[in-house]
Amino acid sequence: MSKNIKISNAIIRRLPRYRRYLGILQTKGVKKISSNELSELIGYTASQIRQDLNTFGEFGQQGYGYEVDKLYKEINRILGLDREYRTVIVGVGNLGQAITNYTYYYKIGFKIMGLFDVNPKIIGNWINDVEVMDYSRLEDYIKEASIAIGIICVNRENAQDVANHLVAGGVKGIWNFAPIDLIVPDNVALESVHLSDSLHTLSFLIKNKNQRTNIK
Repeated sequence: MSKNIKISNAIIRRLPRYRRYLGILQTKGVKKISSNELSELIGYTASQIRQDLNTFGEFGQQGYGYEVDKLYKEINRILGLDREYRTVIVGVGNLGQAITNYTYYYKIGFKIMGLFDVNPKIIGNWINDVEVMDYSRLEDYIKEASIAIGIICVNRENAQDVANHLVAGGVKGIWNFAPIDLIVPDNVALESVHLSDSLHTLSFLIKNKNQRTNIK
């Protein structure tokens, strides 16, 4: 794939879904699959699947389909999951602890190296072999431990300050769970998870389905 090709966000956001279903197929011992079979599993059209994958190279053979293991590895590589990311979490409330537990038990390639908070009652505690440290140590720790990703689990009032410290420490990406749109430099990747936006989308879908049902 040429570095000059701009990949749409829509394609990027479909790749993890492909990876997830391919992983399920691996656990079932499936060796190969066609775009039509993959379409039935995932819900995208076979044409859409072929177009998405062809953006990154020729992974399938006409009349044969895709090798599940090979395609899974290629998508891992495309997503950058062929390496491990050293990560810190700022804000060790319920959400921060839940993310710590998830990454620890599911081994998804993001290793939590440190937890940070301002609450003296939890500083010094350990969660899944990871120490909760004082927030004032954040920048120095990022530099010392070569941290790539910072996860923000604080309130909206403090989120931008946390982001600023993460950037100053040298992180490459930020995963933000605070309900605010952060400002970061262009060289820092930012992915925000607005839980309220997702719930509002669900509300629309429920309303839309109910309206269609009533029409029938």
